[in-house]
Amino acid sequence: MTVLVTGGAGYIGSHMVLALRDAGRDVVVLDDLSTGFRDAVPGDVPLVEGSCGDAELLADLLSERRIGSIIHFAGSIVVPDSVKDPLGYYLNNTVNSRALIAAAVRAGVGNFIFSSTAAVYGEPPECPIAEESPLAPISPYGTSKLMTELMLRDAANAHDIRFAALRYFNVAGADPDGRSGQSSVRATHLIKIAAQTALGLRGHLEVYGDDYPTPDGTCLRDYVHVSDLAQAHLLALGHLERGGDSLTLNCGYGRGYSVREVVEAVKRISGVDFEVRNAPRRAGDPPALVARADRIRAELNWSPAYDDLDVIVTHALSWENLLQRRAAA
Repeated sequence: MTVLVTGGAGYIGSHMVLALRDAGRDVVVLDDLSTGFRDAVPGDVPLVEGSCGDAELLADLLSERRIGSIIHFAGSIVVPDSVKDPLGYYLNNTVNSRALIAAAVRAGVGNFIFSSTAAVYGEPPECPIAEESPLAPISPYGTSKLMTELMLRDAANAHDIRFAALRYFNVAGADPDGRSGQSSVRATHLIKIAAQTALGLRGHLEVYGDDYPTPDGTCLRDYVHVSDLAQAHLLALGHLERGGDSLTLNCGYGRGYSVREVVEAVKRISGVDFEVRNAPRRAGDPPALVARADRIRAELNWSPAYDDLDVIVTHALSWENLLQRRAAA
């Protein structure tokens, strides 16, 4: 059976497509290309341009392509934008996800993997954060993702569908072979922005808040390599296809780095001492988000290959250099 990857022309989705192809799986991509890139999808992978909220399109696609599993990445992901435009985020992340889940149930698709987020925890009382931690998102982005988790739980209780919801911490890096990476023009991810600044594409880097209750006053995050994340999804898919129970799992390494530590790593590896400026805090940013990551390793036998900040930064810098060369060609 074929695997449908929604948002497969985007950053994480494109790495998922590569992982599926590397595993010899049949895959088709659904993406509206609002933030994704057509050339991020390999030429031998079918790309259907459209929305996850289009019920008619979904019905035809799931039937004609004989879809057996869905891996759902399509959605909006910028926390400050969600604060400014909550209804837009609820439409794209929640309403459209509801349409996709409903289409999957009607078509008899048995397996559904959802791209969730650590933002569902809000400002957790303890860190590292376990899956049992209170769910109290502080941004519409986090709430929109939590609502989809709840819909999947309830749909699985009522229908013949099982799911895996993977709560990502901070995704970074790029495919080690240079086949894909983060290409978004409006990037908000720290490591990408720092890499762009090191290469002279930005005049300076801004640190949003230096008065958090953390060791150096800047936010603490658990950075996970995008290729390790794709492998976690592949393992989750195998678990469901073998008849495994539904799962909700953190996806992180269990170790945090501050904004300043990440910036210093990028400076050291790039050899560029770029300008850093302090800026006010951003709405919706909790002080620390670090995963308790033992369950995903135990449940899925996940063994990350790139659990090293220097490796993540090196791959991100290599991708930015490649993008710069392509732009100059």
